[in-house]
Amino acid sequence: MTDIVDKQTRSRMMAGIRGKDTKPELALRQALHARGFRFRLHAKNVHGRPDLVFPKHRAVIFVHGCFWHRHEGCRYTTTPATRPEFWQAKFETNVARDSAVRTTLLESGWRVATVWECALRKPGQVAASAEFLSGWLVSDEGQIEIGEEGTRSP
Repeated sequence: MTDIVDKQTRSRMMAGIRGKDTKPELALRQALHARGFRFRLHAKNVHGRPDLVFPKHRAVIFVHGCFWHRHEGCRYTTTPATRPEFWQAKFETNVARDSAVRTTLLESGWRVATVWECALRKPGQVAASAEFLSGWLVSDEGQIEIGEEGTRSP
């Protein structure tokens, strides 16, 4: 199958996709800040440069896009029809890197939360996610994941 737009247009569209300061990330940052939490953004000295770093709580939060990071079972995890082999390889690399970063952080004593984009689409979801994260940050729980379907500890 061929692309529906020319190569230059596709390149411009893909270049416009943000890697940080995305809408879901900004919404979660605002909600956590309003709850009194202070954090560092994309700290270079923490492996994997997590979206939010809470040194005081020895915790990090990743805000993952469901499409790019392959949120299992999510309706936003689709595969483009154009060049599916390329996309599959790219997605597999992303998932492997995410897993390796999470493992390294956990082994070095960090607590890791992954918040999926689908859990931050509506203001009520943002508030619920921030409320849950507020409790998690002051707890001793190691690793959590928040998606549209709810929260779980992997």
